[in-house]
Amino acid sequence: MQPIDFRSDTVTRPTPAMRRAIADAEVGDDVYGEDPTVSRLEARIAERLGLEAALFVPSGTQANQLAIGTHCRPGDEVLTESGSHILHYEGGAVPALWGVQPAPLPGARGLLTPDVVAAAVREENIHNPRTRLLSLENTHNRGGGTVWPLERFRAVVEAARAAGLAVHLDGARLFNAQVATGVPASSWAKLTDTTAVCFSKGLGAPVGSALVGRADLIREARRLRKRLGGAMRQAGVLAAAALYALEHHVDRLAEDHANAKRLATGLAELPGVKVDVAHVETNILVAQFPRPATETVALLARHGVLVNTAGGPHALRLVTHLDVSAEDIEEALRRIRRAVA
Repeated sequence: MQPIDFRSDTVTRPTPAMRRAIADAEVGDDVYGEDPTVSRLEARIAERLGLEAALFVPSGTQANQLAIGTHCRPGDEVLTESGSHILHYEGGAVPALWGVQPAPLPGARGLLTPDVVAAAVREENIHNPRTRLLSLENTHNRGGGTVWPLERFRAVVEAARAAGLAVHLDGARLFNAQVATGVPASSWAKLTDTTAVCFSKGLGAPVGSALVGRADLIREARRLRKRLGGAMRQAGVLAAAALYALEHHVDRLAEDHANAKRLATGLAELPGVKVDVAHVETNILVAQFPRPATETVALLARHGVLVNTAGGPHALRLVTHLDVSAEDIEEALRRIRRAVA
């Protein structure tokens, strides 16, 4: 039985066309600035997001951490929503790498309000860390793939600007937000100082993210990338896959969103399973199962459905992606029905 894998959209494999792009990639030494494919990717993603410059990096975590290291100094503070990726999924990197204190803020499905942000900014006082940065996330992973409404995002950014903060966007799945709303990814990114985007999630590339922003910030991030060991040599073989994904796999994210909605609808029909179908906006859904989450993960795996826990005692996260078809959704629902019957 072939497993159907909903653990993450990071599990995708390169398509045959993407593998050809990798094989044909023109390469050079990117540390010397001589890899033409990396340079094309950096120029293309900066243009797509309406920002000045970009830096190709191995992972979304590194992109976020380079942004924090660029904006902050030891003893500073970064504000972020309490369920954010930089708090829960980056190995404690914020204080470990930069000596920066993260301040978790209460949100709703990953979204903040201007008042919450304004109230969290510390006054200038020798006892306080300096609040330097607001980090937002779109779509919000732990919130269930939540999309930031653009006007709410703008209002929160304006509250941060009024307090003198820089703004970073963890836009690992920013193109999912674009496809779900019809709002260009640049509409969010242009409001920030730096934005990170990931090529190896919904877009289906095997490796890579980009940090995009003002040219002076990206120059500093390039120096920090070297410090963290993230500078790569003939990285064009990876950048070629990312370029292919950017040019061919954005619009098809709508298929993943439709599959997630169908999966959520089917799960909601099962006895004892709770899913808020209306809140499934992109390719991530969170479902509450009757059994404990870890027990349910093991049970579904025995029936050929791979999922992850989602932080609650009964919560599971399921993510649709390039390697899950509409037919796979129906087969997965059949397997899950048998498992939980």
